[in-house]
Amino acid sequence: MTSNNHSPTGTSQLSGISPYWGGRAFALRFTSTARGARLARRLVAVRLDEWGVPYGSEAHEAVVLVAAELTANAVRHGHVPGRDFHLLLRVADGPRGVTRVEVSDTRAERVPPRPGRLTGPGRELTDGGRGLLLVESLADRWGWCPRPGAPGKTVWAEWDPFTKAEFAP
Repeated sequence: MTSNNHSPTGTSQLSGISPYWGGRAFALRFTSTARGARLARRLVAVRLDEWGVPYGSEAHEAVVLVAAELTANAVRHGHVPGRDFHLLLRVADGPRGVTRVEVSDTRAERVPPRPGRLTGPGRELTDGGRGLLLVESLADRWGWCPRPGAPGKTVWAEWDPFTKAEFAP
């Protein structure tokens, strides 16, 4: 984990990322280890609680679990020796409160299947592969793209409280 808060790769409270995401953001690099993934999950949980998404709420539990799966996948499938993974957590301002988790790693040749293509003929689950099924079931949208400006990929997921049954009109 990077701890120098004055460096461009340290902890940052980003604001005004884009008009759509003009809310709160937390970004940090972590070592590509199981310890780094656990720390990322714990910091996501703490940050969400600080931002008004309380422990024990449906939103908190879903987003933390999604972050845990994406960071674990970055360590397991995206690890390149000597390279870290990057986590970005965003919560949009306003009544919708859409939450987005992005995890970037530096391994470009191992990419996940596209959303909606996790199961089906020829895609039997072996010892692994259930993490993204969990992400797909918890998140309202998810996907991946090449990592901008660097080698690797970014896997992202969004949780929108207004798509859930308890919030539907």
